[in-house]
Amino acid sequence: MILLPAIDIHEGKCVRLFRGDYSTAEVVAGDPMETAKSFREQGAHWLHMVDLDGAKAGKPINHELILSTADTVNMHVEVGGGIRTMRTVEDYLMGGASRVILGSAALEDPAFVKEAVRAYGRQIAVGIDALDGIAAAEGWTKQSGMDYIEVAKRMEDIGVQYIICTDIHKDGTQSGPNLEMLDKLNRAVSCNIIASGGVSSLLDIINLYDLGLYGAIAGKAVYAGTLDLKAAVRVCHKFSGKRAKTQEAVNDELERFFTKSSLIPAIVQDADTNEVLMLAYMNNEALSKTIETGYTWFYSRSRAALWNKGETSGNTQQVVNITADCDNDTLLVRVHPNGPACHTGSRTCFFKELVSEKKEGNK
Repeated sequence: MILLPAIDIHEGKCVRLFRGDYSTAEVVAGDPMETAKSFREQGAHWLHMVDLDGAKAGKPINHELILSTADTVNMHVEVGGGIRTMRTVEDYLMGGASRVILGSAALEDPAFVKEAVRAYGRQIAVGIDALDGIAAAEGWTKQSGMDYIEVAKRMEDIGVQYIICTDIHKDGTQSGPNLEMLDKLNRAVSCNIIASGGVSSLLDIINLYDLGLYGAIAGKAVYAGTLDLKAAVRVCHKFSGKRAKTQEAVNDELERFFTKSSLIPAIVQDADTNEVLMLAYMNNEALSKTIETGYTWFYSRSRAALWNKGETSGNTQQVVNITADCDNDTLLVRVHPNGPACHTGSRTCFFKELVSEKKEGNK
């Protein structure tokens, strides 16, 4: 289970609300970026950020602050609040966010959610905020009339893999999460459920783990000091180690390579000769498939689709090992090639010499 400390931004400041009421906004920390850094120092790997002003306005308001934070801290950042268009989704994901949260859009524009999931898959989450079991929208200011389970099932049918569920009655109260509501949701759908609202102690973390949830968001309790973030993160890591590593867990580990961009360059090198064979791009799914199958998979930017090297030509590349550079934004893939790497028939794609070493005596 993962723990995500929360930073909710209102008028550029870190605040907490009581049961979603904007009039109760309380400043709980100073600079959001420094707050995020402190969370990272305490061991957190994920950060939950919400543009409260954006949620109410229906468009991003604090996006520059959020993206600058995501660009600076070495954490996965999921962000929500006012994300209603594909342009906004792309801006956040291309700007460094690891996952975006669609809230009101899930109720008002399921076609948009479907389009986003089709384009970005696991990088799309849906936030379902419920009051007495009824999903709310527009920054919790409007009731939809739809049961939260019904909304979740519709999102599951669309292909959503992550649902963040908040009981508005519990939010900001430090009174413990609504375990019955969360358990009911977790049993109803196959999505990964992240609990939000009311988390206040290590006992809450243990109870959520016992329900089999994917993750939990902690906000006010962290700022108030009633939940020791460092200890809670350690407990979550310990819990995670008790479970067999699922493909979902592997994918989460790989996401650290895609915090700056959804694509990462992969330099392919012959493991026997050290000759550089080609340069291609991988997204999370391509890297996961490469690790899973032992053969190279890449993402075609022109076709917007995955491709398996040698699938049609037979010129496969068996992976020997994969290493990342110091910034985790480039991969070196050492392989045993079975045939040429280039579509021209050349062993390597790098054969067009532009500059060569000058021989002694040459002018």
